[in-house]
Amino acid sequence: MDTPAAWASSRIVTPRLSVMVRTPLCLAPQTGAIVASPARHHGESGITLGSICSLNICCCIEYFISRFTAQMSHCPIAVLGEALVDEFHDGPVAGGAPFNVARSLAALGVPALFISRIGADDAHGRLVLQSARRYGLAGLGLQRDAAHATGRVGVHERPGGGHSFEIHGDAAWDHLDAGPAGAALADAGAAVLYFGSLAQRHPVSRAAIRALVKPFAGLRLLDLNLRPGTDTPVLAAESLMLADWVKVNDGELARLAGWFADPAGAEAAQVAALMERFALQRLVLTCGAAGWRFYGPRGALLAQGPGEPQPRLVDTVGAGDAFTALLLAGLAQRRELPTTLALANRYAAFVCG
Repeated sequence: MDTPAAWASSRIVTPRLSVMVRTPLCLAPQTGAIVASPARHHGESGITLGSICSLNICCCIEYFISRFTAQMSHCPIAVLGEALVDEFHDGPVAGGAPFNVARSLAALGVPALFISRIGADDAHGRLVLQSARRYGLAGLGLQRDAAHATGRVGVHERPGGGHSFEIHGDAAWDHLDAGPAGAALADAGAAVLYFGSLAQRHPVSRAAIRALVKPFAGLRLLDLNLRPGTDTPVLAAESLMLADWVKVNDGELARLAGWFADPAGAEAAQVAALMERFALQRLVLTCGAAGWRFYGPRGALLAQGPGEPQPRLVDTVGAGDAFTALLLAGLAQRRELPTTLALANRYAAFVCG
């Protein structure tokens, strides 16, 4: 399934930033802007600063997206992968790349089915559920596991910048049950399926994910997450073979080129080799402060954009997930892709603040 090149464009308005530290936010029904709103009851789709702080957004967006969610077409997205708790030095935060993506989609008003597995009754599982409710993300695809605890990841700052991740083993998301997951996916009627590589580290979830992704008739988007234990060429290749689109950062592209292409070659040639080898339709490349590039078949550069300045850089955790979520939102609404990617880049930069 490919995406039409001439989807309707949406107008972008440059955001104005303000410091409204405790003002709740919601999506304005007519404009799609993220604006200050009255507090909402638990379970509604309003998004408060407390909930978005888990994605490291430290100030509010008064007017970020103009008409982005207006006239939403019914095109639900299924998000498949890990839900876990990131253990930072200052406390636990619900996370996991797929969960970050699903929560952002819910906040944007995009119908999203999140499929994962958490502990049946543990503190970290309750934190995941609480976060999902704050974002208005339904738990229809969230399985409970009586034998395995909710996943945990220790996040440690590296000297000089960046992070290291200690991903604890044998978590609930390693034991995804394909039966109820497949039933939830069929009921949702999703047109786009997001999946990653980290959730495939265990044979049980790996088999379940592939059983769900392989027969999926819609667009399959792979977001590689090359972490220790899942950063092997075999797992990357098997995941790429299931995908129609892939989103990678510049570090991941270098790893893939070392495995499957000429590591000394030009970027476009590396992309072309990967797309031909794995029959990919599109490749989205994010390069942090250097911006983004969007490639088509044979390594054709379809669009690109510069980095978005972030004068108040705090943390880059979750920025790639924010980018992916807004890209998926654009796909759900059949928006013009270069415009969507530019907005996704802006959103990711804001998350870093």
